[in-house]
Amino acid sequence: MGQLQISDFRPAWWLANPHLQTLWPSLARARPRLRLPRRRIELPDGDFIDLAVAEGQGPRVLVIHGLEGSLQSHYAGALVARLAAQGYRPIFMHLRGCGDEPNRLQRGYHSGASDDLAAVLVELAEDPEGPLLAAVGFSLGGNLLLKYLGETRQPPLASAVAVSVPFVLRDAMLRLERGVSRLYHRHLLAKLKAAYRRKLAHLGLPDDPALAEIDDIDTFDDRITAPLNGFAGAYDYYARCSCRRFLPGITTPTLILHARDDPFMYPRTIPYEHELGPGVTLELAEGGGHVGFIAGAVPGRPVYWLEGRILRHLDACMARAQAGPQGDAPPGQRVPVANAQT
Repeated sequence: MGQLQISDFRPAWWLANPHLQTLWPSLARARPRLRLPRRRIELPDGDFIDLAVAEGQGPRVLVIHGLEGSLQSHYAGALVARLAAQGYRPIFMHLRGCGDEPNRLQRGYHSGASDDLAAVLVELAEDPEGPLLAAVGFSLGGNLLLKYLGETRQPPLASAVAVSVPFVLRDAMLRLERGVSRLYHRHLLAKLKAAYRRKLAHLGLPDDPALAEIDDIDTFDDRITAPLNGFAGAYDYYARCSCRRFLPGITTPTLILHARDDPFMYPRTIPYEHELGPGVTLELAEGGGHVGFIAGAVPGRPVYWLEGRILRHLDACMARAQAGPQGDAPPGQRVPVANAQT
């Protein structure tokens, strides 16, 4: 069995509301300018996944974005830049259809497309550097990562981190239809519909008139996501792809970071300790919102605690590797020193 622990994170007093925690970095944080070489992974079904790969020789860490995310998402670009600055070699994974070039097939990414992640990890493990040190998944990307870890006997990863995960997809859809969270719901639905229209145009297909009638993500998943990806409907999709039921099978050292006040889901959705696999540590904070976790005593001077916490986990993973049977770190890898407070 894994373990559940209480986080030492304390929200900035001037961002104490979960919605402020969620919105501040998206609206106020400057995005780093990243110009990363691309690498394409060809998939078994004839489609592809594009990666953005930082240069360098450090331990490789895969970063996976959330629903309708990209390298421009506040959490993604910032973490990639921070990892590179601390001596790691980040690799950003554009989920199927989310890169600069639309994917070839009508199907796209979804919360349970662990076959895509598996294909990427297997190919990367065949590089001269060998398997990756870790993968970090945010929101939908975290659900995808945990599902993969729970269903894969020997994943080519030494460690993993999942942040603000929608453990039960149906619960997340219901929560997004309540209160202030409807703002996130409308924003995400508009992006999903726009992305699907772009895909239809790219494939030379006519626009789907039914899109105008879809007014919630649940219906979008039922009419579009599910049939395009082999599910009987939204309920089948949510039931088969929610990561909570895969947690008991995870043996890879995995840190899950979650806030009880996450406005994308209910507190009751959080797993119990007995549901965690032997490799899992679920670290719960009372506050933090959705992919927020912003500290800082001075208004307007945020401390992005989340990135520091991820780096502490990765540093510990590298320290274990150095303290292995031979006392040697993997070739070309070193233990960076991360400042958890910046």
